[in-house]
Amino acid sequence: MNGTAHATIGAGVGFIVSQTVHADPTTTLLLVGMGGVSGLIPDIDIDGKLSNKITLSHTLIRSVAQLIGILMIIYILLEGTGTEQWMGIGAGVAIIVISSFIKQRHMLTITGLGVLAGGVSLQELWLILLGVYIIIASFVPHRSYTHSLLGIGYFAFIAHYLEQAFSIEGIFLACLIGYCSHLVADMKVLPFNKRGVKFFLPFSSKEF
Repeated sequence: MNGTAHATIGAGVGFIVSQTVHADPTTTLLLVGMGGVSGLIPDIDIDGKLSNKITLSHTLIRSVAQLIGILMIIYILLEGTGTEQWMGIGAGVAIIVISSFIKQRHMLTITGLGVLAGGVSLQELWLILLGVYIIIASFVPHRSYTHSLLGIGYFAFIAHYLEQAFSIEGIFLACLIGYCSHLVADMKVLPFNKRGVKFFLPFSSKEF
């Protein structure tokens, strides 16, 4: 099933939740949006279609990093002296060399680190947990842990603390059920899915 279908189902879940909690129009739109986004989240893993869409181009990041390295070297040559100069040049060269190894598949990890840093800075637990989720997702294969009961359980914590942060009833249910809807829609029992979902990872690799 493609991303548009997952988002649509998730948005529908958000709408149903909004009617259940008798939400006002503004809150309804919020819950519909959160349901739609949550319906896409499981595909954020390294081989998922969503991962490349939420990350910047690795070419852009690599170019910016290399430019920073070059500017650092120029600056330290003009302003630095002695040991400081050599350390600065070494740091600049290291940035240029390391950045040359950045690939698109690394961008999801970098995005997760950015979200994690933002969560720590804002002291928002849900954002910290989301950052950790993205980092972990950047190392696991498609339709593995993000498509399992373990993934559902972890995302439940994110949804719980997100609802606490916004103090809006229905966020937890819209996010969690929206996430679960993705897994149900990816199950092999549905005729249009060639692959299924490994709900019981890491204990079992059986697809459902």
